[in-house]
Amino acid sequence: MYESSKVSFYGTGRRKKSIARVYLFPGTGTVTINGRDIDDYFGLETLKLIVNQPFGVTETVGKFDVVAKVVGGGFSGQAGAIRHGISRALVEADAEYRPALKAAGFMTRDPRMKERKKYGLKAARRASQFSKR
Repeated sequence: MYESSKVSFYGTGRRKKSIARVYLFPGTGTVTINGRDIDDYFGLETLKLIVNQPFGVTETVGKFDVVAKVVGGGFSGQAGAIRHGISRALVEADAEYRPALKAAGFMTRDPRMKERKKYGLKAARRASQFSKR
């Protein structure tokens, strides 16, 4: 487990094109993303909920401070990457959290990526409108 206040736990999270480096410190539950508070960084409540899901599953709400540096992708991908990083850091803090986090699906890296655009089409699958004449 953890003893002193200088202890930190690290986890790398990825989702789509986003990569998050997450540090957990024993504390009061403040979440800082790229030097900004979570309320300033994410406008949508659903994204804040996604970030805090691992704490709900492990019943550690308010026990850890989160400092995350996240790059790449959009807000949704970044929220997923931070969640993945927090989950990995929690397992580093205490291995007993692993079964609960794995059952919730937070330990698995989401493999879904953007599909590439194909030639002859306007987008990945979007073709030009069909007309008989």
